Amino acid sequence: MSLVLKTRTLSSLSKVFADEELLQPSFTSASAFGNETYSFQVAYRSSMLLKSVQVQVRSELKEIISLRTVELVPSEMPWMHDADHHVLRTTPGLYPDPLFPLDGTEGLVLFPGQWRSLWVTVALNEQVAPGAYEIAIDFLNADGGVLSSERLELEVLPALLPDQKLKHTEWFHVDCLAVHYGVEVFSKRHWELIDQFVDTAARHGINMILTPVFTPPLDTAIGAERPTVQLVDVEKTGSSYKFGFDKLKRWVDLCTERGIQYFEFSHLFTQWGAKHAPKIMAFENGEYRKLFGWETDANSEEYRSFLTQFIQELLVFIKDNDLTERSYFHNSDEPRIQDMEQYRSISEFTKKHLGSFPIIDALSDYAFYEQGLVQLPIPANNHIEPFIENGVKPLWTYYCVSQRNLVSNRFFNMPSARNRIIGMQLYKFDAEGFLHWGYNFWFSQYSKRPINPFQITDADHSFPSGDAFLVYPGEDGPIESIRMEVFYEALQDLRALQLLESFIGRDQVVAMLEEGLDQPITFSEYPRSMEWLLEKREQINRAITQHVAAVQ
Repeated sequence: MSLVLKTRTLSSLSKVFADEELLQPSFTSASAFGNETYSFQVAYRSSMLLKSVQVQVRSELKEIISLRTVELVPSEMPWMHDADHHVLRTTPGLYPDPLFPLDGTEGLVLFPGQWRSLWVTVALNEQVAPGAYEIAIDFLNADGGVLSSERLELEVLPALLPDQKLKHTEWFHVDCLAVHYGVEVFSKRHWELIDQFVDTAARHGINMILTPVFTPPLDTAIGAERPTVQLVDVEKTGSSYKFGFDKLKRWVDLCTERGIQYFEFSHLFTQWGAKHAPKIMAFENGEYRKLFGWETDANSEEYRSFLTQFIQELLVFIKDNDLTERSYFHNSDEPRIQDMEQYRSISEFTKKHLGSFPIIDALSDYAFYEQGLVQLPIPANNHIEPFIENGVKPLWTYYCVSQRNLVSNRFFNMPSARNRIIGMQLYKFDAEGFLHWGYNFWFSQYSKRPINPFQITDADHSFPSGDAFLVYPGEDGPIESIRMEVFYEALQDLRALQLLESFIGRDQVVAMLEEGLDQPITFSEYPRSMEWLLEKREQINRAITQHVAAVQ
């Protein structure tokens, strides 16, 4: 290592801040399965300003290794006053998050006295033979001289992770794509962007997608509107309606091709009370106009008649396109206890017309489930205990802005281990699904105005930075984030645990997870350190390898 440049290999769970000393020790060896995506970091700090520093990879795995720079984005509101202190910092400033492809022509700029990092991804593809592989990352000056070099030894294990079983949705905001990129909704360019962002989602374990049959009534100020993104065409003649499903068919085909397995049709009633209809546009007498919206009573005869006709036709579309086992529905998002009677009314209506199709809603009061108002509740991870205690199956969970004490979440200021622990929690409690509301919400709270997520990361001083989106809008498509990659590692942990279960059974896997702990793992009680998590994953890997060897 030169006097000018200091470097250090780190795990994916470190967060490297430009304005603080790097305290984590070097991380130089790891293991991964033959179809796993493995990531680590190389941190670097120069004593002087250096430009055009090139980075090269030397490894037999070079062709499946990609390099990205961990860039910094501002956070004015990283923390809420009533949040816990299991965080890295509470101060505003620049936080590491977006992952930009390394510019091979311009190289790196090294700022004097600032620690920064490279994100190294090894995309194992089932073609790599088991064994130990050295990965060297070299930093070169303009003359090709080596300024510094770091190494990690990756052992590729002789087994493959099973397919993901968990149903995982991060709500996909089609309107945010159109608005940010300045394209017409469902234009050729919009469909191209949808394709890119769906592809990125699917490659990170998102296998269910919010499908806007009508403009989703989510995070919208009462009386206001979000841009129209309606996949189903509607024509009204008298009290009858005709429906066109061409755009929905295109959506289903595109998503299926990219690897999406499940479709959750957008909510049929407004958020926080289910009192109104979502915005629904239609042609009537040659005029394209709004039929329903905030001014529509959810219990009105006219809207119920519309829904009856719509659901009947949608179910035909679902059957004709072999979507029966892939379709989910929503009533209303986050109903409160004072909304129970209204939710009961709409729930009885939709169950009558949807039959056995699953209806899923994010809600956290067990009484909704206890009274039979929702068959598939999705409680927040800080309200999940009554659902676990009463044996609710299938079990789902979610988190968002409000889950900021004790439980897992992925705000900028939280340790990455707090993000990744969710995989082991989902395994222990045999969860079927996980939901989050913000894949790409690039609006202010209540969708009052668009924001630039590279500049405003807290939905206009409303949610802690890191809540509203996982991806950034790059010039050429999605820019992924540390938080997205680490959450995918959690999903891979879950799959590794399921693989181990196939050898030793569920009880023994849980016992291994909790070995040496003072308390059993719950959604609020779990080991906090990255070292525990990394070592536990290595222990799981070693156990699987031993059982694979025993049966060969």
